[in-house]
Amino acid sequence: MGIYQRLIGARLVSAGCGLPILARKRQRIIPKARGVVVEIGIGAGYNLPFYDRDRVERLIGVNPADGFCDPDRIAAQANGLPVDLVEDSAEALSLATGIADTVVFTYTLCSIPDVKAALSEARRILKPDGHVLFCEHGRSTRASTGRLQERLTPIWRPIACGCRLDRNPVGLLERAGFEIDCLEQGPLDGVPEVLGFHHVGIASPRVSQAASFSPV
Repeated sequence: MGIYQRLIGARLVSAGCGLPILARKRQRIIPKARGVVVEIGIGAGYNLPFYDRDRVERLIGVNPADGFCDPDRIAAQANGLPVDLVEDSAEALSLATGIADTVVFTYTLCSIPDVKAALSEARRILKPDGHVLFCEHGRSTRASTGRLQERLTPIWRPIACGCRLDRNPVGLLERAGFEIDCLEQGPLDGVPEVLGFHHVGIASPRVSQAASFSPV
């Protein structure tokens, strides 16, 4: 990680992820987590206030050594929720197969370098009856906006620590072998659609066929 990403970029992205308008999106999906929960890219712990402590047995927060994780803030926000922090790459998790009842992705799939490997790992650690909860910004369903996002992504990525505007999290999950159980899509109020188009939902492992993945 370069000096800009380590000293400036990580702080800017982390602050952006903590905006109240995004907290309202998190609040729509995070309370549905249950059992043993693995959160990929726990960062500064912005999801912690929204977990239902009566439903969550244990939370494993995964983050690479990228400057985003804030253990002190996580400890302060945990409020009795048992949280174990694991310094891992999403593409190569050290967690046991079938450990998780719930895997959580929030504002993470846009920036994981090898998203195919990360979603494969999510399938591996998820129980057969488990679920993926996701809250991601990404490619708009409007074709013209999607094309604009493609053009802007090469400029945006270095500024936003690898974040892609043009990734479609729903398509990524489906090609990785997940079924989409419920989904809300649309832009954030007051935010340009090119930056703020959201995909929020729940997915489960597809058992009828093996995952077939093709790149975006």
